[in-house]
Amino acid sequence: MTSPFGIEENILLAPFTTLRIGGPARFFLRAKTEDKVLEGFSFAERLEIPVFVLGGGSNVVISDAGFDGLVLRPDLRGTTVESGNGKCNITINAGEDWDPFVAKCVGDGLAGIECLSGIPGSVGGTPVQNVGAYGQEVSETVSSVRCFDRAGRAIVELSNADCGFSYRTSIFNSTARDRFVVLGVTYTLIPGGEPKLIYKDLIDHFQGRKATLEDVRNAVLEIRRSKSMVIDEGDPNSRSVGSFFKNPVVPKKKFEKIVAEFGTVLPHFPAGDLIKVPAAWLIENSGFHKGYILGNVGLSTRHTLALINRGGATAAELLGLMEIIRVAVQNRFGILLEPEPIFVGF
Repeated sequence: MTSPFGIEENILLAPFTTLRIGGPARFFLRAKTEDKVLEGFSFAERLEIPVFVLGGGSNVVISDAGFDGLVLRPDLRGTTVESGNGKCNITINAGEDWDPFVAKCVGDGLAGIECLSGIPGSVGGTPVQNVGAYGQEVSETVSSVRCFDRAGRAIVELSNADCGFSYRTSIFNSTARDRFVVLGVTYTLIPGGEPKLIYKDLIDHFQGRKATLEDVRNAVLEIRRSKSMVIDEGDPNSRSVGSFFKNPVVPKKKFEKIVAEFGTVLPHFPAGDLIKVPAAWLIENSGFHKGYILGNVGLSTRHTLALINRGGATAAELLGLMEIIRVAVQNRFGILLEPEPIFVGF
């Protein structure tokens, strides 16, 4: 049923997620304008119900019971471009799909987000998680984020510094979680700039050859497809949220202790004064392999970092596998893996 305000009732949420898991929303609103976003919050306030803002659904795990409140999906569209002083400022609304935007920028010779090709979801979700891949993060190019501030009941512009970006983190998913609704993002890109080639997979791919922005985009897409990290309805491995766990960052002494104890070559990357360890390596060396199966859920046949819905899975089954993996890794290495997705309705 749909109200005169465009608010629908009892809408199943699974189809709006890449996992294809999740129960119904009590109320659901596709907000195509900023005014509709504000109306949605006013509606929820009158009924005294919670609100969950759902973007592209590529980084959420929704409970089997669904969400007993209003699920608001910002569906704002449109792009504006301003160029000058060797830079290009592109403001794009939150409801636009991310990868077509990346493709357009690469095609126009704009450097800064080429390594973020193939990532599913909408533009509005990129600053929330500080989306990153293959050595690049959106925090490097986000200049401002237009938001609805639920606390002040006003639309505000937050600068890059205001967003508090760090690895897979921003104020939007940490200190100010649930306060701001992203309406649009402005990225500052470099016309004619060089692609970013610092990630090992990309360096190995090109083997010293000079690469264009288009070359890097194509390489990233090829690598992601090889790991089932792009959305493909014909590939059951893509019924996932991509990387389910963050790569843990540990003190140098902790890293050295693990190496000494297990006498192994442990892949790692510097992270300031800390050491970043690949979660996939920890998972594989805790007894889990590509294609691991547990009922209707499992691990991707191409990448152990992706937990997948093999068909007909429930959120309870997925969380069960998550906990089994976390306990195994902690028992073996003393590292507690932190999930990347947002959990809704639990």
